[in-house]
Amino acid sequence: MARSDESVSLSALARLGFAELSEAASSLDELAALLGLDRAALLDGAQAADPDAAVEGMLRVARRDAAPLKTLFVQADSRRRAWRVFGASQGLGGFFLRHPSELSVLATSAERLPSADELRSRLLEAIGAREGFAASAGDDALVALRVAYRRELAGIAAFDLSHASAVDIVGDVAAALADIAGAALEASLAVARTQVRGAFGDEEIAATQLAIIGMGKAGARELNYVSDVDVIFVGGTSDEEVVSEARAIDVATRLARETMRGLSGIEAEPPLWEVDAALRPEGKQGALVRSLASHLAYYDRWAKSWEFQALLKARPLAGDAALGAAYIEAVQPKVWSSAARENFVDSVQRMRERVMEHIDPDDAPYQLKLGAGGLRDIEFTVQLLQLVHGLTDPTIRTRGTLESIDALVEGGYIGRVEAATFADDYRVLRLMEHRLQLRELSRTHLMPRTPAGLRVLARSTALAESGEAVWQRWESVRREVREIHIRLFYRPLLSAVAALPEDERTLSTAQAHDRLAAIGFRDPTGALRHIGALTTGLSRKATIQRHLMPIMVRWFADGSDPDYALIAFRRISERLGDTPWFLRMLRDSSGAAESLTRLLSSSRYVGELMEWIPESVAWLDSTELLRPRSRAAIDEEARAIQTRHDTVVGALRAVRALRRRELLRTAMGAVLDVLTIEEVATSLTEITDATIQAALRAVYREVVPPEDGALDFAVIGMGRFGGAELGFGSDADILFVYDANGVDPERAQKLSMQIVAGLREHLADNRVPLDLDADLRPEGRSGPVARSIEAYAEYYRRWSLSWEAQALLRARGVAGSAKLTSRFMALADSIRYPEAVDLQGTREIKRIKARVEGERLPQGADPRRHLKLGPGTLSDVEWLVQLLQLQHAHRVPALRTTSTIAALDAAVEADLVPSASADLLRDAWRLSSRLRSAITLFTGQTSDVLPTEPRQLDAIGILLGYPERSATVLEDDYLGVTRRARKAFEALFYG
Repeated sequence: MARSDESVSLSALARLGFAELSEAASSLDELAALLGLDRAALLDGAQAADPDAAVEGMLRVARRDAAPLKTLFVQADSRRRAWRVFGASQGLGGFFLRHPSELSVLATSAERLPSADELRSRLLEAIGAREGFAASAGDDALVALRVAYRRELAGIAAFDLSHASAVDIVGDVAAALADIAGAALEASLAVARTQVRGAFGDEEIAATQLAIIGMGKAGARELNYVSDVDVIFVGGTSDEEVVSEARAIDVATRLARETMRGLSGIEAEPPLWEVDAALRPEGKQGALVRSLASHLAYYDRWAKSWEFQALLKARPLAGDAALGAAYIEAVQPKVWSSAARENFVDSVQRMRERVMEHIDPDDAPYQLKLGAGGLRDIEFTVQLLQLVHGLTDPTIRTRGTLESIDALVEGGYIGRVEAATFADDYRVLRLMEHRLQLRELSRTHLMPRTPAGLRVLARSTALAESGEAVWQRWESVRREVREIHIRLFYRPLLSAVAALPEDERTLSTAQAHDRLAAIGFRDPTGALRHIGALTTGLSRKATIQRHLMPIMVRWFADGSDPDYALIAFRRISERLGDTPWFLRMLRDSSGAAESLTRLLSSSRYVGELMEWIPESVAWLDSTELLRPRSRAAIDEEARAIQTRHDTVVGALRAVRALRRRELLRTAMGAVLDVLTIEEVATSLTEITDATIQAALRAVYREVVPPEDGALDFAVIGMGRFGGAELGFGSDADILFVYDANGVDPERAQKLSMQIVAGLREHLADNRVPLDLDADLRPEGRSGPVARSIEAYAEYYRRWSLSWEAQALLRARGVAGSAKLTSRFMALADSIRYPEAVDLQGTREIKRIKARVEGERLPQGADPRRHLKLGPGTLSDVEWLVQLLQLQHAHRVPALRTTSTIAALDAAVEADLVPSASADLLRDAWRLSSRLRSAITLFTGQTSDVLPTEPRQLDAIGILLGYPERSATVLEDDYLGVTRRARKAFEALFYG
C-alpha cells in the first residue's frame, strides 16, 4: 500500500537509508515523472542497501527506456526486487542500462535457484546451439552469451537479496554461481566450435574431445559473483581414424583458446571474468591442452604437493563429460595419497604462510580472503585435514568447504562446536564477499574502508545494524577463525599421521599382530585386544579412537614399554568415559597426544598415578600446568580441604589425594623435560612439607584436648628431606620434638607419641608411600621417637656423637610450632657449627664412612652400581661436604646451609675445594640423583642400584635425555663420572 505524502519528506527518506537527501528527493521526483507514479508509490517497498545508488541506477535506465522499469513497479513483489537489486549492485544497474529489456528477469518471483541443467539449456539456447555448435561464429553470438549470462546472474542475485536469511543460503547461491559459470563455458565452447570450422572440418571437430575441468571454487561449486574461473583443459580423440590424438590436441588447443576469449575478450558487451588455466601442469609455461595420459605422466613424475591440493576440488565443468569423468577417476587416487609424500604437511603449512607474507600490509586488516582469520584460513585447514585423514577414510573425500566440514565432523576429525563455528564464520565471510563483489560486479576481497561503505555492507548483509557493528562482527569472526585455524592447521597429529608407513595407517586384524610385534610390542595379542576394546563400536568416542590409534600405537612403540603404555591408556580412557574434552584434546591440542604416549611408555610411576587421576591428562594442554604449584598454594588448598571435612579421616584422605596429584604433576613435568632436577627436588620437598603440615594440624586437633593446648609440637626435616633434595621415592627423614609449656611432662610425652602415631597412620599411602623415618634421632632406633626440646638439648650436650652432629647439618623446620622450631634450630646450630672439631671426632666420621661402605651395601650388590653408597656417588659427595661444614661453617657462614650443592659451591668460594674437583663431585651427585629418580619413574619402584638389564638401562637413559639404545653409553658415562668423583673424594676426605 502506498505511503501518505508525509512519508516522502526528507526525514522519511533518511529513515529509508538515503544519505544525500536533497539530491535523492530531486531524483525521485524525476523518476516518478518518468514512470508515471507519485513518489509515495515509487517508495513503496524501497528496502535497499544503498537507496541513493538504487535511485541513481533506476533513473539512468528510465531516461533511456522507462517502459520495462515501469512494468516492474506495477506489482509490489517486483518493485521490491528492483529496489533491492539496484540498491545492492551498481554493476547490474549498468547491465540493465545497456539492456533495459532484460529487466523482465525481475518481474516474477523465483521459488528456487535454477539447476545446472536449466542454466546450461538457457545459455545454449541464447546462442542457438545445435549438436555442440553455435548458430553464429560472429561477435553477436558472444554478446548474446554474455547478455544471457548476466540476465541469469541478475535472477540469482534477486533470489539472494530477497531471501529472509541470506547467510543461510550462501552455499546454495555459490553453487548456482558455479553452475552458471559452467554453463557459460559450455556455451562459449559451442561458439568456439563454430568459429574454428574454417580451420578444421566438422567431422574433426566433432571427434575431438575437450573436457574443461573446474578447479578451486568453481570445481567445489562455491563460486563468487565475480571470480576468476580456474580450469584445466584435457584433450583427446573419440575416433583415431577421423582425427589422431596429436591432431585432436591441436584442435582442442584452438577450441580452448577461443573458449577463453569468448568469455574474457573485449566485445561490445563487457567480459564476464577471466578463465585462468594456470593450474595446469607446468603452469603458464606448459601446454594449454594435454591428453589424459600426459596429465597422469606429469602428476606421477613432477607434480608438487600444492598441485594435488589444487586437484582436491577438481570437477568436470563443461565439454566432453566422459573424458572429464575419466580424468577425475584417474587423478583421485593420486590426490588422496599425496599426503604420504615427504614433508607434505609442512609444505602445505608453509604455502599458507607464504600467502600471508605476500599480502600488502595496508590491505591486511581488510582482507576477507587471504588475511589472518579470512576464508583461506578455513579452506586451508579443511583441505589439510581432508588430505591427511583422507589417506584412509573415503567418507571425507568431498569437494565443497561446507560439506567437507560436515564430513570431518561425522568422521570425528573436528569437534562439533568448532565445526559449527567454522561453518557459521565461513558463511558470514562468504556473504560479505558476495555483497562486496555484487556492488560493482568487480573482483574484490577487501572490506570497505569508509563509514559509508561499511553502512552499505551492513544493510546488504543484514549481519549488523550499522557500519561500526558490521566491522565489529568482521573482527570477531577473524579472531574466531584464526584461533581455530591455528589449533587445527598446526596439529602435531597431522604430520605424524601423514608420515605413517602405509601398512600402519589401518590396523586390520589379519596383519596387525605381526606388525605390532615388529615395532616393539612384546605381547601383540594382548595389544590387539586392547586396541579392539578402544576402537570397537559406533560411538563418537570409538570413531575418534580409531583415528588416533594408528599414530598413538606408533608413538607407544617408540617408547620404553609400549605394552604397559597401551594398557594404561585404555584404563585412563575408560575412566574418563565419554568426557568430551579428553579425546578432543588429544586430537586437537598441540602435542598432547604425543606427550601422553611418551609419559605412559616411559614411566609406570606416572601411568599408575594417571589411572587414579585421569583428569591430569588435561594438564598436557599447557606447559604451565605441568609446573609445580607453590608451597603457599598447596598449603591454602590443604587448609580449605580441612574446613570442608568434619573428621580427620576424611580430611587427610583428601590431603593424601592432593599429595598424589601434585606428585603426579611434578613427575609429568620431569618426564617431559619441563623441570630440572633442582626444580623436581624443590617441588617434591614442598609437597612433602605441605602434606606433613596439613596432617599435623588435623592430628593435633584430634589428639590434643583444649586444656592441653599449650603443648607445642614440631617436625624437623633431616637428610635429603631437610636439604630439600628429595627424589621420587625418597623417604622423609625427620625428628619429632615437643615443648610441654606447662603441660604435665608425662602427659606431654604421651600426647606427643599419639601425635606421631596419628601422623604415621593418616599419612600411610599404599599408592605413593610416605615413610616418616625417625632413625636419625638421638640413640637411633633405641631412643624415644619424640623428645622434648629440653631432652634434645641435654642429650646433645652430654652424649651426642660426631655422626649425630653431622646429621644435624641437614636439619630444617618442616611443620608445627614456629617458636619451637626456632628453638630447635638454635640448638642444632650450636651443635653442627662448632668452633672446632677435635681430631678424634674427624677420625670417627671417617671410620664410620668406611664402615658404611662395607656394611650397608645390599648383599651381593656391585658397589660400583649402588647410587647412594657406591664409590663416587651420593654418600661420598655428601659426607665430604658435611665434614667441611663441621670443620669450617663456624668460620665460613656460607657453609651454613642444608643444601649439598650450595655448600659445595661455598666450599669452592672459600678455597676449601678446588674448582675442578667440585665439578667432578657435582656431576656425580647430580647424575646419581637423576638416576635414582629415573629408576623410580620408569619402574614405579624405589631402587638405589643401577640395573644391569639393557632394556631397563635404555629406558632410564631415555628419561635422562639419551638417544634410544644408549644402555652402554649411559653405563659408561655413570661409571666414568663416579670413578673420577671417587678419586677427588678420596684426595679431599681421607687426605
